[in-house]
Amino acid sequence: MTPAPTLTTARLELRGPQKRDLAAFTAWVTRSERMEAVGGPASERDAWRGFIAGIGHWQWHGYGFFTVTERKTGIATGRVGILNHIEWPQPEMAWHMFDGFEGRSYAFEAACAVRDWAGRTLGLPPLISLISPQNTRSIALATRLGAVEEHRDVIDGEKCIVFRHLSYDDSRAVAQAAGAIT
Repeated sequence: MTPAPTLTTARLELRGPQKRDLAAFTAWVTRSERMEAVGGPASERDAWRGFIAGIGHWQWHGYGFFTVTERKTGIATGRVGILNHIEWPQPEMAWHMFDGFEGRSYAFEAACAVRDWAGRTLGLPPLISLISPQNTRSIALATRLGAVEEHRDVIDGEKCIVFRHLSYDDSRAVAQAAGAIT
């Protein structure tokens, strides 16, 4: 369905979006309290459009959101990947964990794998993350990943902090020590 590769970590498999992921994504978009950090809850129609746009993103750019699944169970736990929307200043690494899967370091593990893939395979320069100043959990994750605040901006009408990530080769040893990549 998508040209996405499959990335594997100690506990996770990251793969392209599949039809079976739509239900978990829709539940997150329509019911999760954490949607407040990305514009607020939306309708099922908006979820479907966002899901389909994500598939199109892979087709257009050759990268996008990976569906993050537990290797043991195959359950979809969230999305982590690289976005580059028309109004974005450059490619962004972003993450969304579905309800019930926070606090397990899945987003950290998946983001390390994506950052490594983006640099090693795609040759992308150090990525950014655009994070709402109120999204303390994402700010903490960006900091744990070694990203630093570069500046504050307004992107797509929303205030955000622009974090700059380490290059994949600068961060590889840290990610390996944390067991996030092999």
